Amino acid sequence: MTRHVAIVGAGPSGCFLAQALLKARPDLAVDLIDRLPVPYGLVRYGVAADHQGTKAIARQFARLFERQGARFHGNVEIGRDVPLAALREAYDAVVLASGLSGDRTPDLAGLPLAGVHGAGALTRALYDHPDAGPLPDLGAHPLILGNGNVALDILRLLAKTPDELDGSDLGPRATRWLADSGIETITIVGRSPAAQARFDPVMVRELGALQGVSITVEAAPPGADDAGEKVLAALAQIDGTATGPRRIAFRFGLTPTGVVGEGGRIVALTVTRPDGVAETLPCTALVTAIGFRGDGTLPTDEGPGLYKAGWFARGPRGTIPENRADAQALALRILADLDADPDAPAKPGAAVLDRCRDRVDYDGWSRIDAAELAAAPANRCRQKLDTRAAMLALACRTEETQP
Repeated sequence: MTRHVAIVGAGPSGCFLAQALLKARPDLAVDLIDRLPVPYGLVRYGVAADHQGTKAIARQFARLFERQGARFHGNVEIGRDVPLAALREAYDAVVLASGLSGDRTPDLAGLPLAGVHGAGALTRALYDHPDAGPLPDLGAHPLILGNGNVALDILRLLAKTPDELDGSDLGPRATRWLADSGIETITIVGRSPAAQARFDPVMVRELGALQGVSITVEAAPPGADDAGEKVLAALAQIDGTATGPRRIAFRFGLTPTGVVGEGGRIVALTVTRPDGVAETLPCTALVTAIGFRGDGTLPTDEGPGLYKAGWFARGPRGTIPENRADAQALALRILADLDADPDAPAKPGAAVLDRCRDRVDYDGWSRIDAAELAAAPANRCRQKLDTRAAMLALACRTEETQP
């Protein structure tokens, strides 16, 4: 008897889990369901456009569908198109791996104000997510709040010259936006001391290779652990970089307390220094990179036959490779639960998805993928379709309707 597993979310965690399940039990029927018409989630819309080496993991995930027998069901939203209860009735196991799409809201006096933007919303707009809003005006002096790799990704893209984006998959709209930004200074502020920053040292050192920047790093106290020492060494390496006029300043140990506005728009962030002295940091925009949260549409508790994976399970922690180990552990737990009830009645699996209009299968995604690669200009590796309508128009064509 074939056992059916539905994974809600075709991002890295969902794909790693499907890989582990099918490697252990090739007889399983594994369906990856995503609200978007395209798979790979964070790889496509969260990993920085200039980090194509990281994005290359999508080729590994493609083998999941092409060789291991997993099936993709895109443009299907659980709760809107299929109730979660109906999905659980149709599958032996359902895994929620939908990630965290919302930005955490900072606890700052004076909010809300125009000019304050969450990092997730900004990156979705930069990377042509079909549900993203317009790219904002950051002005000449944006400030980034956060001490993690998301903050570094945004900093690096804002600081790069147009030529330094060659080979990326950044679209024409975002490319023009960056070229016309008029940014003169970028300040990156963290609550933690420098040694406790969650930066990847490799990503810190990347900044030292930028062509048009001048970088200063606030002095950091000694006494870090091994991980902290690596971050401090990387920061020391880029401190004093002077290849151009765009100024980047790293500030650490500052506790944000509020925002100052004029005419309804932010003009400064107020902070408290480690010595207790208050300071006001002028800015033309504030980008908050302080973590992500769920949208509340799916339950957060597990139950019989219902599991959680990835960021949806443990919060916004861990890199893409780190999700692999968690997925493998979860796969073992799911398989043990399936084996514990060998006489369970057969379930229909993907038949419950037949009612979904404009459902995109893997062949439909492959048509989108081929079209984007073919449309890439000379200095880009891909040009994404940036609307759901354009994706569906291509993905849902049958062989008979294609010219």
